[in-house]
Amino acid sequence: MTTATSFPLTFELTPSTATRAAAERDEILADPGFGKHFTDHMVEITWTVDDGWHGAQVKPYGPLRLDPAASVLHYAQEIFEGLKAYRHADESIWSFRPQANAARMQRSARRLALPQLSEEDFVESLRQLVAVDGSWTPSAPETSLYLRPFMIATEAFLGVRAAHRVGYYVIASPAGAYFTSGVKPVSIWLSTNYSRAGKGGTGAAKTGGNYAASLLPQAEAYEHGCAQVLFLDSVEGAYIEELGGMNIVLAYKDGTLVTPESDSILEGITRDSILQLAEDRGHRVERRRVALDEWRDGVDSGDITEVFACGTAAVVTPIGLLKGEGVSIGSADAVAGELTMSLRQELTDIQYGRAEDRHGWMTRLDR
Repeated sequence: MTTATSFPLTFELTPSTATRAAAERDEILADPGFGKHFTDHMVEITWTVDDGWHGAQVKPYGPLRLDPAASVLHYAQEIFEGLKAYRHADESIWSFRPQANAARMQRSARRLALPQLSEEDFVESLRQLVAVDGSWTPSAPETSLYLRPFMIATEAFLGVRAAHRVGYYVIASPAGAYFTSGVKPVSIWLSTNYSRAGKGGTGAAKTGGNYAASLLPQAEAYEHGCAQVLFLDSVEGAYIEELGGMNIVLAYKDGTLVTPESDSILEGITRDSILQLAEDRGHRVERRRVALDEWRDGVDSGDITEVFACGTAAVVTPIGLLKGEGVSIGSADAVAGELTMSLRQELTDIQYGRAEDRHGWMTRLDR
C-alpha cells in the first residue's frame, strides 16, 4: 500500500479557543515530566482508499471520535514515531533527523498494510504544529518538545483486511530532563520467558503491539529492581536483541562497537547516529548477531569495557548490570564509561546546536 498523493498537502488551521495562559504554560514547562502534558493543538490528516491523503489540518487538541468498530480497536492496525524538537540558544526550534523518522514510518506502514505518508508531508506536519505551539518548547538543559506522530485504521469494518480509511495525527508534549540527578548506569533484567517479537513478525516496525508485548516482562524487571528489560531472539533464545524501547551497544577494549542485528529489531535512529559519530572518530562498528555468552565472556575477560542502551527519550543510558534467572553480568556499582558519555555529549551538543552538524542531521521547524 502506498501514498495516493504526489503533491504536497495544504494545511488548514483552526485555532484553539481554549489555549492555556502563558503563566500556566510556564508553570508546566518548569517541571514537565514526560508525556503528562500536551500542547494546545494537534495535526490530523485523513486517508481513504478512493481519495488518498487529504483534509490536512491543525486543530485544537482533544479526544478522537472513533466508531466502536474502528479497525484499530480490533486488529491493532497502528504505527507511530517519536522524535524531539530542541530550542537552541537563539530561540530557534530544530528537530533531529526527522527525514529518518519519516522513512521509518513508511517502512512500518508497509509492514502494517497502512498507507505511506510522504517524507515532505511528514516533516511539514511537524512544522505546522510547531508554528502554532512552538512556545511549548522548553529551554532548560536536556529538555525538549516531544513529538508523537501516529497513524491508525479508523474504518468501521470488522472484516479482516487492510482498512480503507486511516487517520494520521501528531501531538506534542513538553519533556523534562530524562536523568534529573545525572546520568548513571542502570540495571537491566533479562527476560527468558517472553519474546518481544518473532521471526518474520512486526519487530522491525514501530507499532504499539510490540510495546504491549513488552509490558508484562517490563513489570517483571521492575519487580527485580531493574530499569529495563532485555529480550533474546525468539528462535534460539541465545542472541540478544533489544530492550523494551531502546537499542543496545557493546564497546570492546580495542575500540570496536557492536550492536545486535536481526529482522525483529527496530532500526534505532539514535543508535545509528551514535554509531556514525563513533565511526567518525575511527572506531570500527559491527552490526551482527550477538550471543548472550559473548557478552558474559567479554565482560569476564575484560574485552567488553562498556555497554549502553540508546533511544530517543534518554539518548544514551549506561548499563551496569544485566541480571536474570541464573544470569549476572557486570556490576550494579559500575560507573558510566568514558566512551559512552563522550558519545552522548557529542550527540546532544549537535541536537541543541552547541556543536557543528557535520552530517546535516538538524532540520529547523519554526519557519
